[in-house]
Amino acid sequence: MFKKLDFYIIRRFLGTFFFSIVIIMAIAIVFDIQEKFDDFITKKAPLNEIVFDYYLNFIPYYVNLFSSLFVFISVIYFTSKMANDSEIIAIHASGISFNRFLRPYIFASFILAVLSWLLIMYVIPDSNKIRLEFEDKYVFSRMQNWEQDIHRQVRPGIFIYIRNYNVDTESAFQFSMEKFENGKLVSKLNSAHARWNAEIEKWQVYDYYIRNITAHGDSIIKGSVIDTVFYLTPEDFKQRTVYVEKLTLTELNEQIEIQTLQGTSTVNLLLVNKYQRWAYPFSTFILTILGVSLVNKKRRGSTVINVVIGLMLMFTYILFMQISTTFTIKASLNPIIAVWIPNIVYACIALYLYVKAKI
Repeated sequence: MFKKLDFYIIRRFLGTFFFSIVIIMAIAIVFDIQEKFDDFITKKAPLNEIVFDYYLNFIPYYVNLFSSLFVFISVIYFTSKMANDSEIIAIHASGISFNRFLRPYIFASFILAVLSWLLIMYVIPDSNKIRLEFEDKYVFSRMQNWEQDIHRQVRPGIFIYIRNYNVDTESAFQFSMEKFENGKLVSKLNSAHARWNAEIEKWQVYDYYIRNITAHGDSIIKGSVIDTVFYLTPEDFKQRTVYVEKLTLTELNEQIEIQTLQGTSTVNLLLVNKYQRWAYPFSTFILTILGVSLVNKKRRGSTVINVVIGLMLMFTYILFMQISTTFTIKASLNPIIAVWIPNIVYACIALYLYVKAKI
């Protein structure tokens, strides 16, 4: 059962955390307004859309983005103050063990982990759709072409190749499509140029050359233009750099399945995002235990020193996460390993500090 001590620690933990988040969000919004003010004026963005479509959906995304940092800083800050005020000495002198002292911290971190998970799974994808739509309309477009020398399997046995793709004109250059049956090539279409026709929602292939291969011999068909479907649209070639963050878990799994079938290099980015949605909430427990274990004992000038040490550890954690995910995207490191390595390493550090704190 919870005692007064538990409620005291939970209240200070959550109070410090939410106060820090409110302060950083206020600062972030002020800087963001300053950065985008000219765009809002130039493109005549309505005030109600700025407030309700953009900034109301700006908050959940950045709250979750900064949550791990401020969980750790909150634990470091208020626990250091408790140590400096000799509160922790009095708590342990009354017969309360370190494990018992840690219990309300774990409960508070559980609340924050659940909130983070709910934001990631149910709130942020929908809010990002509205926020990114606003940015594309009034700020800037993040649409870009991800690849050159594009190889895709668009359907089982159907493969396409594109040397270059132009996002602005929705045109593919040096295009070919191959069809296989039972592992054997049965048809191949070559074209110097293919362009998307939005009116009929098909590709128009120019200067084409089709070779059909049968048991009775080959047949050749040539022409200047033909309408065709090759199971891709311009949206498959141009994506927002942060488009993954607007996908629900179901949509993300569908995209992973499609991109895996097509053999695109972006599938690792999708997998990283999927595993991060589980790893980030779990990191709340690791960073809480690490923070409490680090500052449990009273030291001269410890509050400032502990906050500095905490910031260094937190930023190295974020850097470690960025490096490992970069290796996944650029060097084909297994995504689940890349996402969980920082948590595993810092869990080991937390375990070491936890053992020392108990002595």
